[in-house]
Amino acid sequence: MDQPDVRFRFIDLFAGLGGFHVALAELGGQGVFAAEWEPTLNSLYDANYGLVPWSDINTLDSEAKIAQEVPDHDVLTAGFPCQPFSKAGEQLGFGDTLQGQLFFKVFEILKVKRPRRFILENVPNILKHDNGNTLETIVGKLENELGYKVRVERLSPHQFGVPQVRERAYFIGSLDGLDGFELPSPVRSKTDISSVLQREGVDVRAVPEQTLRAINMWDDFLKLSEGVKLPSFPIWAMEFGATYPYEEATPPALWKEQQSRGLSGFNGCFGTSLHDLSVEDQYGLIPSHSRRPGDYKFPKWKQSFIRQNRNFFETNSSWILPWMKKWKPWEFPSSLQKFEWNAQGEARRIDKFVIQVRASGIRVKRTSTAPSLIAMTHTQVPILGAEIAGVRRYMSPHECAALQSLGKIMLPQNDLNAYKALGNAVNARVVKEIAEPLLAHFLQEGPSSDRQVAA
Repeated sequence: MDQPDVRFRFIDLFAGLGGFHVALAELGGQGVFAAEWEPTLNSLYDANYGLVPWSDINTLDSEAKIAQEVPDHDVLTAGFPCQPFSKAGEQLGFGDTLQGQLFFKVFEILKVKRPRRFILENVPNILKHDNGNTLETIVGKLENELGYKVRVERLSPHQFGVPQVRERAYFIGSLDGLDGFELPSPVRSKTDISSVLQREGVDVRAVPEQTLRAINMWDDFLKLSEGVKLPSFPIWAMEFGATYPYEEATPPALWKEQQSRGLSGFNGCFGTSLHDLSVEDQYGLIPSHSRRPGDYKFPKWKQSFIRQNRNFFETNSSWILPWMKKWKPWEFPSSLQKFEWNAQGEARRIDKFVIQVRASGIRVKRTSTAPSLIAMTHTQVPILGAEIAGVRRYMSPHECAALQSLGKIMLPQNDLNAYKALGNAVNARVVKEIAEPLLAHFLQEGPSSDRQVAA
């Protein structure tokens, strides 16, 4: 039986922590169906929202079963799996038999149930995946086969007052057309990560000692660079003092052509001489990004990064060489040898900012634009500088939930599972900003029980 204030019914596919549910419930929507295969999240969804999700959407394997099991609804939402389309993966797209085909399950439910509106979410790379063919397929099927008018938007929470940069692609659809649908203007007021921080009772696992030491190393780099314009490009310390070829020739090509001589006469990482070393030893002394075998040639962007870093070193070697001698950056993993300073013009103290350790390096960002939460290990969870949180520490799961605009919902008890789920979650604030103008007529028409739900 409908609640008195219900304005529309919705379903939540690939529901995860329920970001769509949080947003639509705030607008007066009632969740009538959800699907989530991961057992812990399935149970949590029931605990948080009082709705037991369907476990495996693939078992809705016929139109008859969809018609029987999925209730009529006004709005379909789905954050269908992004891994097949993400730059971080193999980008198999629809060719991924496990996850890439799940868009078509969403398509089948739309075909059978005909909700008047939908909102789908995925990574922005889906818009250019397979040279745009994936986007063309999705929009084409929704518009040409089902009759929806579709609009695609790239949006991030920081555009709506949430201190997180997390751009995502949203597919917005309507059977009634989208004339008059307008997203709100981006919020211009400054936001800060302090608005989501817990001040007491924070219990998070410790930042690894090696990571803390690397942060200290780069903090010292910042202090020594005072008065020097810091690069806007990523700093690759392993290129400091290197001279191996990277433009017309590449190390693998020289190994193939000159065999035992290889890179004799050149320097590898941190200026290490490669003279009279075996190819095997030379291999271990050049950066991992320079070892790709075969006829590989560095792309222009990589050539540019290498050139810029070598030029920066030559110009600033008077203070970089003592820094290298003090810290021995070659003793750190490759990811900690790279550094991105995204706080140009600010005081050069890492502890004033938000830090994230990625495969691409240690990234430092202003507190107004925290890094995107990602569904990987806890090591990529943002680290708060000591001047922000009193001590360098990872953001807690509940702080990350606030960055995803999820309020005080229950999270997985295991912090690693919580971080992963939050990295996969849809941001509820962004969804609400989309849904409010998209569903404006539902909010005006009165309770959904007073009208036909699905056309």
